[in-house]
Amino acid sequence: MYAIVSSGGKQYRAIPGEVLHLEHLAAGVGDSVTLDAVLLVDGESGLKIGNPLVDKACVTGKVVAQGRDHKIRVFKYKKRKHYRRTKGHRQSFTAVRIEKILA
Repeated sequence: MYAIVSSGGKQYRAIPGEVLHLEHLAAGVGDSVTLDAVLLVDGESGLKIGNPLVDKACVTGKVVAQGRDHKIRVFKYKKRKHYRRTKGHRQSFTAVRIEKILA
């Protein structure tokens, strides 16, 4: 059984027991999280595709960690003009362990 959920403008495949690294959510470590934007559910009763969301479906999970990803470098450069700018960015994430999928 799995579900496709939308969180933070991105889509993730949620399988019970797996850990997803979602965009930052305002929840503490150990809190329970419910993801209501379920786009697709595949289970024993078959495949359910939403239009755009599946009715009465949700994915619940527990927050495992809050953290930040690795650093990326943004480098701007213009040839022969002596223009160089370097900037770094670290994206925040929330690690969520999927507990169950309700369809």
